[in-house]
Amino acid sequence: MSEGRGERIAKWLARAGVASRRDAERMIGEARVRLNGRTVETPATFVAAGDTVSVDGKPVAPPERTRLFRYHKPPGLVTTHRDPEGRPTVFDKLPQSLPRLISVGRLDLTSEGLLLLTNDGELARRLELPAHGWARRYRVRVHGRVDEAALAALKHGVTVDGVAYGPIEAGLDARQGTNSWLTVVLREGKNREIRKVMQHLGLSVTRLIRTAHGPFKLGDLPRGAVEEVNPKLLRDMAGIAAPPRIKRGVELAAEAAAARAAATEAPPPDVTPRRPPRARRAGDPGPRRRRGEVR
Repeated sequence: MSEGRGERIAKWLARAGVASRRDAERMIGEARVRLNGRTVETPATFVAAGDTVSVDGKPVAPPERTRLFRYHKPPGLVTTHRDPEGRPTVFDKLPQSLPRLISVGRLDLTSEGLLLLTNDGELARRLELPAHGWARRYRVRVHGRVDEAALAALKHGVTVDGVAYGPIEAGLDARQGTNSWLTVVLREGKNREIRKVMQHLGLSVTRLIRTAHGPFKLGDLPRGAVEEVNPKLLRDMAGIAAPPRIKRGVELAAEAAAARAAATEAPPPDVTPRRPPRARRAGDPGPRRRRGEVR
């Protein structure tokens, strides 16, 4: 990409949190994106500083620094910006003060628990890829007779209705009559994977809670609450460059004083080891005796 030309518009839209790059390209194909008042016809279009971009007639603010949020999704919300059936969405319930966000993966209507949200479509796309290797942990309540050997066998993968699912870690936590709680860990997360696999085992899922997504945990975040991930943790865990922290005046003054002290510090004393005395050989004169000394 030529720096003078700016940034490709699909990537620019992804970083602005409008959608993933792939979805942004689809929007361009549907003639929903305009640059400086003109409809964008190709994803190869570049956005330069000072350009104005709109999607569906609404202006899009330039990309901000990458941010990531933990959200405790309650059941009854769909993970989409616009639902054709008019059902309430995750994004309808977020505080108005937040920037435009997109989800990292999805939780279906009746599922609940940890949902990661970001303003950067590129980050969302990268964290969704199975190659990233992040495990997603769930607490699952099922109805039916649990066969622990069948659960253990899921670590080798399973094929259901012609769809091959990768290794799944599943174990029984507690049993109460015909209801049981399981812990399930996925690395792929295909559409409704847990529900379909459990149904294949003769179990119906009555509650599904995501408790962790990679290094990010649901913890004690209240239902419906949203909390931003610390930029340093985002940098360490997701490999995203967070903006450097601005140092305070007292910190800068302390660093300057330390540098001056190091420049004027006296050199260390000579600590070159002394050569040990030569061992006395046969025939060498012995040491002198002092007057009056008796040996």
